Amino acid sequence: MKNNTMDKERANFALSFDSIIDQLIFWIVIISLLLFILYPVVMVISTSFFHRGTFTLDNYKNLLNPDNLKLIKDSLFVAGISSILSTIFSFCIALFTFVERKEIKKIIYRALMLSMISPPFVSSLALIILFGRRGIITHNLLGLSVNPYGWQGIVLLQTLGGIPLSSIMLISALHSIDTRQILASRDLGAITTQTIRNIVIPSIFPTILSVLFLSFTMNLADFGTPIIIGGKFKMLATETYMTIFSSGDLGKAAAMSVLLIPPAILSFIFYRKNMTSVDNRATGTKALGNENYDFQLPIWLKFVLTFITVSFFIIVVLKYGSIILSAFSINTSGKLTFTLKHFEEVKFAYTPAFLRSIIFAVIAGFVSSVIGVLLSYYTHRRKIKGMSFIEFVSALPYIIPGIFFGLGYIVGFNKEPLLLTGTTTIVILNSTFRHISVANKATNAAFTTIDTRIEDASRDLGASKFKTITNIIFPLLRPVFLTSFINTFTACMTTVGAIIFLVSPKNVVASIVMFKSITNGQYGPASVMASILILITVSVNLIAIKLLNAKEMY
Repeated sequence: MKNNTMDKERANFALSFDSIIDQLIFWIVIISLLLFILYPVVMVISTSFFHRGTFTLDNYKNLLNPDNLKLIKDSLFVAGISSILSTIFSFCIALFTFVERKEIKKIIYRALMLSMISPPFVSSLALIILFGRRGIITHNLLGLSVNPYGWQGIVLLQTLGGIPLSSIMLISALHSIDTRQILASRDLGAITTQTIRNIVIPSIFPTILSVLFLSFTMNLADFGTPIIIGGKFKMLATETYMTIFSSGDLGKAAAMSVLLIPPAILSFIFYRKNMTSVDNRATGTKALGNENYDFQLPIWLKFVLTFITVSFFIIVVLKYGSIILSAFSINTSGKLTFTLKHFEEVKFAYTPAFLRSIIFAVIAGFVSSVIGVLLSYYTHRRKIKGMSFIEFVSALPYIIPGIFFGLGYIVGFNKEPLLLTGTTTIVILNSTFRHISVANKATNAAFTTIDTRIEDASRDLGASKFKTITNIIFPLLRPVFLTSFINTFTACMTTVGAIIFLVSPKNVVASIVMFKSITNGQYGPASVMASILILITVSVNLIAIKLLNAKEMY
């Protein structure tokens, strides 16, 4: 009898202890999201309106002078043109993929995925190497001295840079179309172009608009491409960067960053609204192979789609090929000569930066995945009141430009008791909380496929909420956790905009070193660093794919 009483006391103590741990974890998640996401965002907005504790609109008044109005106009123009072009080309590639046989679909999809895994400045570097004043093609082959700098170069690179993600989104949308609509159209005698015009395009039009607005937001917030390839052409994001580094005027920089927020939030709302519309219209009928509904394109359309798709992948091959060639060669008297000089330079000078990048990315990937999973669990499984707002807060870094989020950490953590500027901690925290939304959204999707009765059974058998998390939730979500970790790891390895204000000489990472090498005209070492970053991220992604495939087999 005494033993039974002691066992019950131990069990009650264990449940009580687990309950305390569960509450502790819950509040750590809440406080960390408010402190490291909402607080920096509020501080940027506050800095734009206050100067030495006094409310002022001077920072915004200064933005309305003719020079700055032209800056805003130019930014909107370039972002708009780039977005429209990338959406058009992405639709062509997606449609080509949709009507091709299964083997071709897989090749194109994987190639699109791989083309996304690269540092943000690779395209700019490749354009300079191939078509710059001393470019391999323009100077060495054609004997020309071409100036690749200006708004045209920005439009070209932003268009090419937006195609992979936009194409993947549109391919997914095409495969969500109810196959019966296409079959009915064909049975009623519609030719292929009529089916595309009357069935395919209307069915994915919300996704097309979402892709357009997302591309616009990303292009407007892009500072890397304009600062390297823009020449004298200026854009909002680049001027924000230059304002901080040239004059240190945080108030003006904050105001310029705030101008990037309205289009970003509007685009996000529009994206959510239209993607919800897509989900509601989906009937669960997956598109069958094109052989089931005789989707034969007219010769002229087939040629156009093939030409655009093949041209894009030729450009991708040229891009990566030029980086590798530049890494192993040096231009001497107009001739390319094989050398390992750049590798030696990078090996001795920048090895710590690469090791630091890997360590930071691993930590950020793990922590952001854990918090993302827990956030989704507390919001959609436990349905705790107020968690929808916290989930929205977690999505803010995904919505707002990276340069804005980085600026938030400067103005938010530069004084006691939150003095973090110049430390390794601030870089890791920024990288971690910028990507929590990735794990959160992936977990939300996974929870729709997991029966809640599994958790109910765990609790009915006496398991605490904490034990349910550790023994049920995380084991079931291992594939999601791994996918989120890899996505965050890849993003952290190649990120620049969000952390460029935060790194110091003692904690500089490889992507920042590469950016500075490009801006200083050191294209050989930059090519080596780009090649190594690509190799690391591709290797980690391939390992993850193998692990995920292995888990699906058992």
